[in-house]
Formats: sequence, structure tokens, C-alpha cells
Amino acid sequence: MIDKRVKNAQEAVKDIENGMTIMLGGFGLCGIPENCISELVKKNVNNLTCISNNAGVDDFGLGLLLQKKQIKKMVSSYVGENAEFERQMLSGELEVELTPQGTLAEKCRAAQAGIPAFYTPAGFGTEVAEGKEVKDFNGKPHILEHAYNAEFSIVKAWKGDHAGNLIFKGSARNFNFPMAGAGKITIAEVEELVEPGRLDPNEIHIPGIMVQRIFQGENYEKRIEQRTVRKRE
Repeated sequence: MIDKRVKNAQEAVKDIENGMTIMLGGFGLCGIPENCISELVKKNVNNLTCISNNAGVDDFGLGLLLQKKQIKKMVSSYVGENAEFERQMLSGELEVELTPQGTLAEKCRAAQAGIPAFYTPAGFGTEVAEGKEVKDFNGKPHILEHAYNAEFSIVKAWKGDHAGNLIFKGSARNFNFPMAGAGKITIAEVEELVEPGRLDPNEIHIPGIMVQRIFQGENYEKRIEQRTVRKRE
């Protein structure tokens, strides 16, 4: 029987070292691998290149790694609600590669599928296209984008089984889906870990072949990045 379980986040990230490139799923604060991020903070690895849609907020998610200056470079699509991210970027303390969100997703998906590069019209005529090959398709210019090359992908799912099969819940599917299997090693932390055969095959989003390590996380806060409510009438 295939069993990819590890005991906890500490064991899952034990061989992530200084200077590595890692992908981290999530969108804002939705579906982020909280346990693994917390363990990376404790482990005090540094000079990391982090590929993520954004970097959480100042005191949560990837914002915790930024606070301790553990990230050398952020590859993301926007700054979001993280004031420290903005401060480090503007001061030159942090190298930042801002990428159109759809391109970022496709660079992950291409890595997941084993496709080395692809052409896209997104970003042509802007700083995004500087130094990149341009080719015309149907009279429209496209730029060549290369798939990401990361040592680790870290994702967070709602449910998983011992073999690494994953089910995401709602919008937490976001970047977790294209990042699973996109790194050389994929780590999945899940809210509920079940025995093989307990998941409906028709509901599985990511097959276990794309996951190398899985564990059941704990103490998920599930914060809301920005709460907006209507005033009572």
C-alpha cells in the first residue's frame, strides 16, 4: 500500500535549506499552508525565493517570513495587504518579480505538466516583456514565458488520504491546484487525513502521484484578509 504520510510539518520541511526556491499555494489568506510556513519560520531558513500569488499580511502567512527577512526574492502577482512587503520592495531590501496573475498560474501549471515554456500575449509592451523573446501568432505579439523551476511545492488541502490524493474546498483550490506537482517535491498539509478508499474518486482534484509528502495539520486560524460588512439599516 502506498503511504506518503509524514508525522508533522517539522518532518515535512526538514530538508528545505537556505537559498532554495519554493512554491506556496493560497490566495490572500485563503488556503495557505499555515503549518509549513510556521515551521519554516522556526527553522530559520533564509535567502528563500518564494513563488506565491501574494505574501499574506504583516503578521500571518508569508508575512511572518518577511518579518524575519528570510525571503530574498518574492515572485508574485501583487503586493496585497502586506505593508512590510511593500516597504521591503520599495527600499530595495527585497527582490520582487511581479507577474500577471494568469501568467503566474500558467507558469505553475506548465511546470506541473512538464511543459518547459509557452507563449502568452499578457505583458507585451510592458516591463514584463523586457528581455523576452517575442513571436507573432495570428497577427498578435506573444512573449515567451518559462515554467517555474522550484525544489518544493507546498500546498494546503481540505482532505487527503495516505496515498496523497487531495480534495480542495471552495476557493481554497486557487493556486494550490496548479502548484501541486509543479515542484520537484510536493508537500501537502490537510485538514483531514483519511485512509485509502475513503475519498470518492470522482471528487479528487489532485491524484497522489503528484504528492510526495502529506500530513494532517492543526490549529488552522483561517483568517479573513479584509472583512467587509454592510451597515445595519
